[in-house]
Amino acid sequence: MPRIPEKMSERERILELKKEKNAVILAHNYQRPEIQDLADFVGDSLGLSIQASKVEAEVIVFCGVDFMAESAKILNPQKIVVHPEPKARCPMAAMCELEGLIEIKRKYPSAKVVGYVNTTAACKTEMDVCCTSSNAVKVVSSLHDKEIIFVPDENLGRYVQRFVKDKNIILWPGFCPTHNAIKPDQIKRLKKAHPDAVVIVHPECRPEVIDLADAVKSTEGMIKFVKASDKREFIIGTEKELIYRLKKENPEKIFYSIPGAICPTMKMITLSSVAKALENLAPRVELDEETIRKAKIPLERMMEIGRGD
Repeated sequence: MPRIPEKMSERERILELKKEKNAVILAHNYQRPEIQDLADFVGDSLGLSIQASKVEAEVIVFCGVDFMAESAKILNPQKIVVHPEPKARCPMAAMCELEGLIEIKRKYPSAKVVGYVNTTAACKTEMDVCCTSSNAVKVVSSLHDKEIIFVPDENLGRYVQRFVKDKNIILWPGFCPTHNAIKPDQIKRLKKAHPDAVVIVHPECRPEVIDLADAVKSTEGMIKFVKASDKREFIIGTEKELIYRLKKENPEKIFYSIPGAICPTMKMITLSSVAKALENLAPRVELDEETIRKAKIPLERMMEIGRGD
């Protein structure tokens, strides 16, 4: 009797569909391990934006939150950009609304707007330049203007203020729920339990958490820091899934996560949703030409300035 082939796994199906549809999978460092393993590129917001601008495939499957998929579409308007889970919306990006941004610009007409990439495409149309956690200090420092409206992450804005003393930075009251929930006591307890561990935290954390850190880095900055370090143990003050990549790339080192540091939105994307998205080439990210034209300007300026950390 002929052998009946086993049912194809979701992973195998995704790899087959990716080839069939001429697709590339981009995944953020906070995605589930099985999604990271499938991706053609895993990185932070800046790295993913740069990678999206270089993609040759006809289809981009973006495994991250909504603003990231929008950025991929802005930088690749001629390509099909698929976001497997439309409900995966960044809560911090949702804290900055277009009407409010227009209003604060009216209040400070001479100020330049520096917008964290963690914002909607609509809000980017009202920005002068975007930034990421890796280059926020570099971006703000590069501007000659003395007044800066910084949206939407107040914690990141306060971190920038530590280094940029010659500007009046007007902060928007937004935050990342995952990073803002990390408390000083959690860092202190981990440090007490692991006294030899180096504490690295994300600049989206509260100022009092940043004060306890040995280093403050973006996710990609953390990866580079750990690789270059001769230390063996690290307390990682960001979303727990970064540790999966850190362990893969540094198997000889030990990492401690912060209890509860989980972004539920990032976890909405699964192998099933990626397979379905590839099969149907949907849900697609659709933006009008005017939004793409205006939002592309601050994104391209951000990429020209490049990585700071």
